[in-house]
Amino acid sequence: MLPAPTTRLRFREMTPADLDDMADLLGDPQVMEFYPATKSRDDAARWIAWNQDNYAAHGFGLWIIETHAGQFVGDCGLTWQDVNGVPMLEVGYHVRATFHGQGFATEAAAACRDFARAALDAAELVAIIHPDNIASERVAQKIGMTRRADDHGGAIAVRTVMGMTL
Repeated sequence: MLPAPTTRLRFREMTPADLDDMADLLGDPQVMEFYPATKSRDDAARWIAWNQDNYAAHGFGLWIIETHAGQFVGDCGLTWQDVNGVPMLEVGYHVRATFHGQGFATEAAAACRDFARAALDAAELVAIIHPDNIASERVAQKIGMTRRADDHGGAIAVRTVMGMTL
């Protein structure tokens, strides 16, 4: 199952054929500004494999987002994340730098929120965001999330947990 197409975007599962696009996306310093480092081509291949494992285990993961004409925009979807020892369903998104500021992340994240609510009957959804990533926090706010906590654990020393009850 996939989120419903939006006005400008459609979703599909990642495949190894997406390696070039995903390596460019995850290797872009602007896209990965709030991560500890950019990801290598091998890391991008592992990212794709991780999402394929998520599709098999859960029926969802991060999906490729592309325009209706097939232009690669980024990835967006749902994954299980550890938040202070508690597994929580997270909406995550990465959009090519050339598409930043055009509402694509918000459009895709809203579709994933709706998918979590309707298809998964999820009770709660979170977004784990670096505290300096104002653009990502705005996306979370636009889809109805509010700040839940500032977390001093996890892979990022300090992170903001945005959340909403579905």
